[in-house]
Formats: sequence, C-alpha cells, structure tokens
Amino acid sequence: MDLPPIVQTGAGVLRARAAEVSLDRLATPELEGLIATMIDVMRAAPGVGLAAPQIGIPLRVIVLEDRPEFLTSSAEAEVREKERVAFATRAIVNPVLRTIGDTHAMFFEGCLSVDGYAALVERYREVEVTGLDEHGAPVHWRVAGWPARILQHEVDHLDGTLYVDRMLTRSFSRVEHVRQRFAGLSIAEIRAELGV
Repeated sequence: MDLPPIVQTGAGVLRARAAEVSLDRLATPELEGLIATMIDVMRAAPGVGLAAPQIGIPLRVIVLEDRPEFLTSSAEAEVREKERVAFATRAIVNPVLRTIGDTHAMFFEGCLSVDGYAALVERYREVEVTGLDEHGAPVHWRVAGWPARILQHEVDHLDGTLYVDRMLTRSFSRVEHVRQRFAGLSIAEIRAELGV
C-alpha cells in the first residue's frame, strides 16, 4: 500500500484550523482507515506523532506513540532530562488540551512537516487532553514531560500552528548540526552556548 506523503510547510492545510470530526463519522471504516494510515505514516517517517493535516486531511485527529526503541537510541541523561517515557499508540479525535501549572521546559523539537530542521521550543511541562477515540469512547490523559510536549505539538497542528511559530529563533538549525554541535550537552549548556 502506498502511503500519502507528509505535507511540508508552506501548504495551506498546515496553516488553517482543522474541522471537528462529526459524531456520525465515529466508528466508521473511513475514520478507522484514516487513523490506521496516519499510524503507518508516522511509523514509516519515523516520528512520535502525526496530525491529520500533515497528510492533507483537515480534520481534528492526532496519533502519537513513543516506542521503547526510541528511548534506547538516546543517552540515558537526555531521556531523564526530557522526562521521556515510552507509551503505546494513541489516537485522539477532537482533542481538547488544557495546560496544568506554570512550569515550562525547553528542548529541541523537529517536525515531519518541516523536514530536516529543529529548534528549541518552550512548552508547558504538564497537560491534560480530553477527546474521543476512533470508536467514540471518551479519552482522558494527563501527562507530563516528553509525552506532554508531543501532545502540545500535535494539537498545535490542528490549529494551524507549527513549532517554528514558537521556537527560539536563534536555535533554528539543520538536524545534523544540532546533533554535531549539541550532542551530550544539557539544555542549560546548550542555552549558554547559544547565549540565551
């Protein structure tokens, strides 16, 4: 099966608010097929999240996962600093995000729709999301650390926002430069090196 391409920045679908999924579309083969395709595209990229607009579908649907093998490919200190934990695949329809507390964290983010680049982005450390699964069952997930960052990034896509709108512009770099220049450094050390 051919997978749809990931839409790249500049496309209008990435800059518009996605439409709510109507209740009559829940538990339909169409929606289940969309979610299955999104998961396949996310995994093929590979990535840890994907929003429907990233494959050209202007609907409020996100999928996300962080597999154990992704964590083992990162240094243990980095995994700890990011509060990164593995979690199973989740699909959320019509997600509503609520931030918890005032604590923020800043880390490098990339995006499958801004291919090849990364930048420091400050986000809330903890969030809560509600919505529906593909069958219409309620979803409620309160999470902190890296999963909270993924959720914020994907819900932003549904509102036409890319991480580049939130990034620390001085840190915007090609992914390979980020790896070469900042590998093994803490965020405090990276910020000091960038002078921010």
